Amino acid sequence: MTSPQVPGKVWASAGAAVLAIVAGVFAVEGGYVNNQADPGGETNHGVTVAVAREHGYQGPMRELPKATAQRIYTQDYIERPGFHSVILLSPALGEKLVDAGVNAGPGRSARWLQQALNQLSRGGADFPLVTVDGNIGFQTLAAYQALERKRGRVKACELTLKLMDVQQGAHYMRQNKPMFIVGWADNRLGNVPLARCGESVAKGPTP
Repeated sequence: MTSPQVPGKVWASAGAAVLAIVAGVFAVEGGYVNNQADPGGETNHGVTVAVAREHGYQGPMRELPKATAQRIYTQDYIERPGFHSVILLSPALGEKLVDAGVNAGPGRSARWLQQALNQLSRGGADFPLVTVDGNIGFQTLAAYQALERKRGRVKACELTLKLMDVQQGAHYMRQNKPMFIVGWADNRLGNVPLARCGESVAKGPTP
């Protein structure tokens, strides 16, 4: 059965996990905000006015339906960048990709994953290096699966999450936006518990 709020391709493969991840984004982003210090301008449910307009919403941002925001997140931050394929391998890592992508851009969060994998490959000694291009495709997925074979499923997820957090924290420090740093550090770093690395889309926690 296809959810009316989640594109069919994603729903068929990882729908429940996708809904949980988007719900987590909503919890962090909150409702309507119009912070003059934020270059994104008005937002609601974390969706900027520019993105809402791109998706055809022309009403007041205060009234942006949550279902519309959910559709935008699923299309732009899960399906289009290929993150649903990562969710199928590791819901915890997929959540990190999506949440970081919402905050810093999906291309950037994808590059953080690719850079982490290259470091964890030990310079290509354990598995081939991947091209750091922000595109999650066969090469990146194969590298992560190779890391799982090398380190074990749970440890592969834990290591990757840690290295993504390192890069994300460094990104925030470079922004020089002290008004936002507390919220970023509190809500966006270490936000996916390592204990969730045993989770599976189909089977729940591994024994």
